[in-house]
Amino acid sequence: MTKQSFYWVLQIIGWSAYAVLNILFLLLADSPEFFKITSLILTALWFLLSTHLFRSYIKKHNWLKISLTGLLPRILLASFLLGVSNYVFYVICLIAFNIINYSNDFSPFSILAYVFSTMVFYLLWTLVYFIYHIVDSYNKSLKYEAAINEIELNKLKSQLNPHFIFNALNSIRALVDEDPIKSKKAITQLSSILRSSLIMNKNKLTYFKDELEAVKDYLDLESIRLEERLKTHFDIDESSENFKIPPLMLQTLVENGIKHGISHIKEGGEISIMTKVIDSKLHITIKNSGHYINGKKKEGRGFGIDNTIQRLNLIYGDHATFNIQNGKNNTVLTELVIPQTI
Repeated sequence: MTKQSFYWVLQIIGWSAYAVLNILFLLLADSPEFFKITSLILTALWFLLSTHLFRSYIKKHNWLKISLTGLLPRILLASFLLGVSNYVFYVICLIAFNIINYSNDFSPFSILAYVFSTMVFYLLWTLVYFIYHIVDSYNKSLKYEAAINEIELNKLKSQLNPHFIFNALNSIRALVDEDPIKSKKAITQLSSILRSSLIMNKNKLTYFKDELEAVKDYLDLESIRLEERLKTHFDIDESSENFKIPPLMLQTLVENGIKHGISHIKEGGEISIMTKVIDSKLHITIKNSGHYINGKKKEGRGFGIDNTIQRLNLIYGDHATFNIQNGKNNTVLTELVIPQTI
């Protein structure tokens, strides 16, 4: 249903309900004459017409963009004038049915009572109209923000695969002449990783257990190149496997730890991944041999760090945290806390 159709449906239902309820009250009170029921129906039609004309006026003069302090007096004045117009229409109906009582219908009290009672209905209509547009505008801004975030997330994800492929191909290239058998195995590992990443890249979030399997494939690939220089350790809480995390996030952080940490150490080092679930939040700790120059950017600094921070902010806002710091015994600790998603 279009907004225009929705508007007319609400208008017709609303003012029809007004007429029906008033007629029911009239029937319960006494045996109403034909002209009273007819005047109620005509009044409902006038409400329908006058509020539609008022809506056109609001749109033409951009009242939706006026501040609240400037809007309130305009609404009060317009509702009063509409109340007066409703009274004029009521008098015309009385004259048409030839039942007008000049002493009663034109008394100041009767005029004010009628004008202000109908004014209340116009104020209620205006309130509903503006609330609808405020909510609609808020929803549009949320959708726009979500679309912008989705574009940014897709851009960030699109940066991951070329970055990873470049590093992986460099690793395989080093093996081609040195050990063709290992290079074939490395190509097989790479194809497995890319297959997994293509599946995960379709989603904004992926299960931690699936991401972990891709990371293990990546570490297998790197162990072909680094051999005994790379040691791995996993301490995974079983309840963490069904948490959802941004795809390729864990892999890029592990890759970052190897590229900027372990690969620069002659004797190599160890990378470990540990998880715990505390208060319905997934705590991930990645520890790798190396040293982090805290607070200083240098050329070639971990690509995964900036990428991860941006993605966490876009998806979780303040509900997720990221921290990287130097640990004991020449190690780097990367810690993430991710809330559970529904």
